Parts: sequence; C-alpha cells; structure tokens
Amino acid sequence: MPESSHEYPLIACHDCDLVYQETALPPGGEARCQRCGALLYRDTTGCIQRSLAYCSAALLVFILVNAFPILELETQGIRRNATLYGTALTLYHENMAPVAALVALTTLLVPALELAAICYLLLFLNLKRRPPGFADLMRLIQLMRPWGMVEVFLIGVLVSLVKLAHMAHVLPGLGLWSFGVLILLMAASAGSFDAHEIWRQYEKCPNS
Repeated sequence: MPESSHEYPLIACHDCDLVYQETALPPGGEARCQRCGALLYRDTTGCIQRSLAYCSAALLVFILVNAFPILELETQGIRRNATLYGTALTLYHENMAPVAALVALTTLLVPALELAAICYLLLFLNLKRRPPGFADLMRLIQLMRPWGMVEVFLIGVLVSLVKLAHMAHVLPGLGLWSFGVLILLMAASAGSFDAHEIWRQYEKCPNS
C-alpha cells in the first residue's frame, strides 16, 4: 500500500529552495536535490533508539567526569587533585571570575543541559508519547550546541599535561579518560540526532 502524503509531506531544499514530495528510502539510502545536489534527507530507521542509547551513555559518563579527578599533581610530596568543578572554582578564587564562568558554562552547564534535554525528548518519543515543551526544547538544543566546548577543554588539559610534565609528577585521572569517552559519545549522539526525523516522529505521536 503506498504511503500517504500526510506521512511524507513536502520538503524544500535548504540550499536552493526547490520543493519535493518526500518518498520512502531504502535502508541506508539518502535523497539529494536534483538541481544543486544538496542532501535533502536520509534513511534514519532506528535513529531515535540509537541516539537515546548514545545520549544516555554520555550522560552517565558525564557524571563520572565530574565525580573523579581529571589530573593528579605531585610536587615535593604534596598531591593535589584537579576536578572539572574544582577547576572552575579555583579560577574564581584566583580573581578570574569571567574565565571561571566561561569554563563552568561550556564544560559543565551547557553539556549537562543539552544531554538531559535530548534524553528527555528521545525517551518520550521512544515511548510513542509527545514530550511537553517539545518545540521549546528543540530550539534550546540548537542554541546550546555552539556553546558546548568539552573537546576544547580536553585539548587544553592535554597541553597542560605536556607543559607540567617537567615541573611536577602528573598522573591522568579517571575523569580524563572519561572525558575522552564522553567526547566520542557526544559526537555519536550528535551524528545520530536527526532533527527532521525527530519532528516527524513527534507528529506521529498521539496527542496526550
């Protein structure tokens, strides 16, 4: 039986605005604009489940990142542990409040809110229910993404490791390894998070 036009509505090319009628795609297939060649959409079968799995795992690893030290420094027999939260707090106490706020925003607040919002939306959609506040959260996720800079922070930590190696005995903590895993999981979650398909699944859910 052919799919209804309601299930496959009209879609406009993001690059040249040519309008198409969506059609079903084979597994792994993709549709491209005949005029400019831009990608219109791809087969996203199971994207809700995949993205939910990646995001849930990332949220758990994010807890590990904040629960364990990123670095352990030993100088003259004195050991100091550096955690993500402790880094922002130390910067604040060193009269660098703007830098502390930026670190807390880009490595703590924004990633936590983004992961929590995505998990919330996908969990409802996976249960075939419409999440309350869906449209506002989708906009919020798009606004927050440029401010999540955990990979930039990790690069800074690695540079610090190299520079501090001749000054103190530096040991990577569990938080640092968790940080690396977190970046991979967040990248996988972002790659499987298809806003077009998520809106379609939302429209399919019955009104509560």
